[in-house]
Amino acid sequence: MDEVSKYDVILAPVVSEKSTLLSECNQVMFRVARTATKPEIREAVEKLFDVKVEAVNTLNRKGKVKMFRGRKGRQSDQKLAVVTLKDGERIDVTSGI
Repeated sequence: MDEVSKYDVILAPVVSEKSTLLSECNQVMFRVARTATKPEIREAVEKLFDVKVEAVNTLNRKGKVKMFRGRKGRQSDQKLAVVTLKDGERIDVTSGI
């Protein structure tokens, strides 16, 4: 996997209340490409952050219908990945790559 495709798989870290609680369990949450598979996500995280990954769990979140100024709009669908790191490994998502 070359450098460009690793950045195409991992789109952004998710910084929320739930992902902060996951960091206490040595897990990190990322927004990933909708076509990405678990082995691709594992390889991209290991290469980009130089860590060892224990497990990858994914979930597809369907976009919600929201009202904005009286008009219906739809948020886009997203795929999220919860990456469990091996003991002793850490990723600081607040710093850049």
